[in-house]
Amino acid sequence: MAKVLRFSDDFLWGTATASFQIEGGIDERGWCIWDDFCRWPGKVFQGDTGDVADDHYGRYREDVALMADLGMQAYRFSISWPRVLKSGVGEVNETGLVFYDRLVDELLEKGITPYVTLYHWDLPWELHRVGGWAARDVAYRFADYVQVVANQLGDRVTNWITHNEPWVVAFLGYWFGVHAPGWQDGGLALQAAHHVLLSHGLATPILRASNPEARVGITLNLSPVYPASDSEADRIAARRQDGFANRWFLDPVYKGSYPQDMWELAGPIAPRIMDGDMEIISRPLDFLGINYYTRSLVQANDQDPMGATNLHPEGEYTAMDWEVYPQGLTDLLVRVEQDYHPGDIYITENGCAYEDTLTPEGRVHDVKRTAYLQSHFAAAHDAISQGVPLKGYFVWSLMDNFEWAYGYSRRFGIVYVDFDTLQRYPKDSALFCKQVAQSNSVEA
Repeated sequence: MAKVLRFSDDFLWGTATASFQIEGGIDERGWCIWDDFCRWPGKVFQGDTGDVADDHYGRYREDVALMADLGMQAYRFSISWPRVLKSGVGEVNETGLVFYDRLVDELLEKGITPYVTLYHWDLPWELHRVGGWAARDVAYRFADYVQVVANQLGDRVTNWITHNEPWVVAFLGYWFGVHAPGWQDGGLALQAAHHVLLSHGLATPILRASNPEARVGITLNLSPVYPASDSEADRIAARRQDGFANRWFLDPVYKGSYPQDMWELAGPIAPRIMDGDMEIISRPLDFLGINYYTRSLVQANDQDPMGATNLHPEGEYTAMDWEVYPQGLTDLLVRVEQDYHPGDIYITENGCAYEDTLTPEGRVHDVKRTAYLQSHFAAAHDAISQGVPLKGYFVWSLMDNFEWAYGYSRRFGIVYVDFDTLQRYPKDSALFCKQVAQSNSVEA
């Protein structure tokens, strides 16, 4: 007989999206780094773009009604910086602000709590031209933009996330070049990471001042790292990988310093830091958002610059070739609470891509995705039972959308989108999430 795992009465169930991935409406906003990146030959699958995406810009009322029908209690979405300020600075695009005004009002009318992310990777193109996140001034321009949004929405929005996944912004965008802006320079990447964190710290008091009840956090993509064996070499490799993937961002936010071992490893490409930066970056937060998808299993490798090789153990994998490993979520949550004590924690993203088939009846029987979510909800409950102050869970994603360099070839949604007609079809996993949210429980 299945065991029923119940969550606390105030536990929050929701879904998440990002502006560039769903909004479309390109003619109503400024150009961003992803608009440019999509047009680089070979960078994005089949040359897909975010010009139309899911047309959430034109269909937001339909999407909010869909969320309400699915019993979602909260919705995490991001603001498009170039929709608010087309050039990133200067004149406000009132049409863009009105869109978010109406979206927030629509959510509140349906009883859905908005969780607003201020930056989810769509840097205005004009700011990229002056150096992007590698330029210190962009951190201050971000604070100016946040002030505009806070002035407009702060009377109704109380839950703010400054940044989504600084690791991805800096390392995939500026080091490995597989995300916009497509640069490949380790030193610029570490400098960009520092400026993203600095902008986070600069934005925090602005958001707090917007509403006496304002709650501010940041979302980090974190992955537990396991050594392939008990050998000292593998343990050292795992520690180093953890420093690169996790501690480089957790330590400055919660300890006010970069991890010493990683700083020494960076050597001459370590970022330039000005007096007072670390105090700004480590300003107290109300919650930490964690995006979790899979673990890392590493083996020592002297031939690799990081001294480690990521292994590909036998098991189940998603369409992203990510191992399905729910125990990693439990381990990660327990570790973050023990090492950093961040206060309230939310899973701000967790989900999976699989090959989905729409039946003639308009159904998607996504058995694997439903099983994935069920096992990860149970893993989250396990962490709570071990004392982790987990307060909510946002499934990625509400609907199929533009999956960055993969274009429209990877489907993460619990709602299927026909990209030719833009018709939405709730998958079986969406009905499962509705059941979980309504019962506030999951079977183990």
